[in-house]
This record gives sequence, structure tokens and C-alpha cells, in this order.
Amino acid sequence: MPSFHSGSPETLEFLRKRRSHPSVTMTGPGPDEAQIADILTIAARVPDHGKLIPWRFVLYRAEQGKRIGAWLAELCERRNGPLDQDQREKELTRFTRAPLVVGVLSTATEHPKIPLWEQQLSAGAVCMNLVTAAAASGFVSQWLSEWYCLDDEAARYLGARQGERFAGFVQIGTPTQPPFERPRPELSDLITTWTETE
Repeated sequence: MPSFHSGSPETLEFLRKRRSHPSVTMTGPGPDEAQIADILTIAARVPDHGKLIPWRFVLYRAEQGKRIGAWLAELCERRNGPLDQDQREKELTRFTRAPLVVGVLSTATEHPKIPLWEQQLSAGAVCMNLVTAAAASGFVSQWLSEWYCLDDEAARYLGARQGERFAGFVQIGTPTQPPFERPRPELSDLITTWTETE
């Protein structure tokens, strides 16, 4: 029987190299229904103090993307005035770049023992598990927030209910080009060892 401390070099190497992939460079195919179910099952396997399940998913299919984009462009124009051609195209294509977009909603509510912050962190963990599960399933993904996460009218249109807010939208598809590495922080800059202060 292997030791619990023997580890999995393949898994560690996968995690070392996992990275986001720009949605503008994605194409089909996306995951099929069985793969979506598996990816979301893995995504939901996160720390969840009190077993509150303070999150849920909304799926956006590619064929719905143009309608969503047109609505977002109209709302953005109402909010900010006339859009130039580049900005209009950006709004129109937000939900057509990848074959599947998964919205992750935080459903955190007041609880006598479990702070909202913990519940919201759990939704963030779902997003991270989701992008990792997508990568392990052979796809690429990008976790985006964007302005429509924070706009109440847009959030309602995209499926948020009263008291919910989007933790993000995870775009999932097939890459059209190899991923590129970005600069990573120096680990030594992020670590301190606690010492008692007087």
C-alpha cells in the first residue's frame, strides 16, 4: 500500500503549470453534458463551513451568447453613453468567445455562527476548483468578473436572485494557441513567520 506521504508527482506538475487562457483565443468544442456534470461536481467539492452550500451555477450556452451580448451592449450604452466600435464589439462578444460560460453565484446570507466572508470565500473556492477541473478535463478556462458582475440590473438579467452576487464567470473551451506564462510573484515576498509582539 502506498504511503499517504508519497504524493503524486503528476498532479503536482499539473498544478505547477495550470494557468488561465484568454477567452478571446478559445474555440469549440466545449465540454459535453457528461463532462459538464463532472466538472461541476468537482467544482462543488470545496470547504463549506456548516454545509450551507452558499453558491450555485448558471450555464450559458454558445447559442445564447449573441442575445446576451446585445443586451449588455445596450445596457452599457445606457450607463456610459455611445460606444465606439471596439467597445461595442467587446460587449457583443462577451458570451460568444467560449462554447460554455459558467456563472458562479454567491448565495451567502446572514448566519448566527458562520460569517458572510467565510461563505463568500467558499464561492471563490468553487471558481478555483472549476478552472482546475476544466483544465484536468482537457479544456482551457478563464475566470472573469467584469462590470456586469457588480451591476445589479445586469446581474438580474444573467440569473442572480435577490441577495445573490456573481463570484465570476468561467469561460471554458478549446485553445487555438499555446498558453503563455506570466510573471509570478517571488514567494519570499509573500511569506513571514509570526513572532509575538509586545
